[in-house]
Amino acid sequence: MIRALVFDFDGLILETEVPALESWAEIYREHGHEIPMDEWHALLGSARGFDPGEHLAALVGEGFDVTAARARRTSRRDELIAALDVMAGVREYVADARRMGLRLGVASSSTRGWVMGHLERLGIHEHWDVVKCREDVPRTKPAPDLYLATLDALSVPGDAAIAFEDSPNGIASAKAAGMWCVAVPNVLTQGLDLTQADVRLASLADVGLEELLRVVTSSTNT
Repeated sequence: MIRALVFDFDGLILETEVPALESWAEIYREHGHEIPMDEWHALLGSARGFDPGEHLAALVGEGFDVTAARARRTSRRDELIAALDVMAGVREYVADARRMGLRLGVASSSTRGWVMGHLERLGIHEHWDVVKCREDVPRTKPAPDLYLATLDALSVPGDAAIAFEDSPNGIASAKAAGMWCVAVPNVLTQGLDLTQADVRLASLADVGLEELLRVVTSSTNT
């Protein structure tokens, strides 16, 4: 029986991933380069690996101010994100979960300041029983640490919880923690391999929580 829902943050609750990419892509283009999408895709859902600033510095060479570039990029990213609301269906899922007595968590490879700042801005920070971020664990996704820490704080076993993820790294993390996983890809991840997930939805707005729970329950009983 499902007792908890655990949500990824970036690209799942809030579409931060397109602004994160576009803000770097703009700077790359100013210098006559394109950001390598294979490297960017590998970074999604994790906090490890590709460093766009260092990569662009190596391409441009002498005279490139990576510190200034990062500052400009951060300002532009935050400008784009500030105009966004939560992704479709999230508020409804949260409300339905509360009505049904389910526990709610967030498991994110981003920093706590980033996640909590946006949850507060969006007016949904008070709904979560647990929020675990990169500072809380030794390893971020695709390692299972974030989900294991969230499950422990929720006092719920993995097979009684559903993770909602948009990236292969996140899905791998949830499955390694023994959880059910629902893939809800965004425009950057819809073409990636999400086949490890148990269910794939185009949007949380397409399928209500009660219907989704029936699908998971049916899978459990077969």
